[in-house]
Amino acid sequence: MFAQLKSLFSNDIGIDLGTANCLVYVGGRGIVLREPSVVAIQAGTNNVLAVGEEAKRWLGRTPGNIIAIRPMKDGVIADFEITEAMLRHFIKKVQHKKLIAPRVVVAVPSGITEVEKRAVKDSATHAGARDVILIDQPLASAIGVGLPVHEPAGNMIVDIGGGTCEIAIVSLANIVFSRSLRVGGDEFDNTIIAHMKRAYNMMIGERTAEEIKIRIGSAFPLEQELTMDVKGRDLAAGLPKTLTIRSEEVREALQEPLSSILESIRLTLERCPPELASDLVDRGLVMAGGGSLLRGIDRLVAEETGLPIHLADDPMSAVAEGTGRVLEQLEFIKNQAVRPKY
Repeated sequence: MFAQLKSLFSNDIGIDLGTANCLVYVGGRGIVLREPSVVAIQAGTNNVLAVGEEAKRWLGRTPGNIIAIRPMKDGVIADFEITEAMLRHFIKKVQHKKLIAPRVVVAVPSGITEVEKRAVKDSATHAGARDVILIDQPLASAIGVGLPVHEPAGNMIVDIGGGTCEIAIVSLANIVFSRSLRVGGDEFDNTIIAHMKRAYNMMIGERTAEEIKIRIGSAFPLEQELTMDVKGRDLAAGLPKTLTIRSEEVREALQEPLSSILESIRLTLERCPPELASDLVDRGLVMAGGGSLLRGIDRLVAEETGLPIHLADDPMSAVAEGTGRVLEQLEFIKNQAVRPKY
């Protein structure tokens, strides 16, 4: 009887509100939702027609009266009302038939402003949360991948998401130094789009660019280079066109965003206190986030830093898992979570 009554009440929720994907962790159940951060609306209104996976299928393929948009940009809210609608949809989807609104922990990039933090808090509150707690994304990621963040020792995390790359050194459950770089998987896609336009005078969409990145993209030379047939629009003729591209040229196109990430990793290591730096020589750093799935990126970072590189078991779930573990440690929430100041 008690269990039945308890199930009617709210479960606390952890949200990884990502630029590319939104993951929701429900206390006691784990990650229950993993959908793209995409919303389809009726043009000229805020009337939501589809959210998540269904809306992503509409990207670039909608008629004039429907717009498929991504309300998150570079890890922050670009469209307040649409983000609120998306959050309400996701919270309702995982919290049906609950008597009390959930308490929500949301992971946010470490480099966002107080105004941007407040926008996240307000969106979640209006979407149905009774209390909203913000936690820095790299800290959540470090917790999610299982790093011993509570120890007085250096732990380094590199989380490459859709809109941002979060690099941090963590000790005693706090961030010692961090850098938040607005370069991530989306920037990889945009670079591939620009390359196709520049090299072949061919226009491709975001989904095609993402497919190229996943299928033949790499950060380090491959043992066996790959090729892929790409379909797009010839800008000169204005007609559909198909051509074959090689993994070498995609890798060359990705050099600019990858160089920005490597430079930020180097700067973070330069700012690391000597005692913590000595820990990193043995422990190395952990890579998480969807961007860390790019072929060879761990080898590239290892070559540039000389440190052991560990890829998280489930890179895309790291932040959401971290918010879930924070939910289970109420004292940690009270002491370490970042709450916006008014």
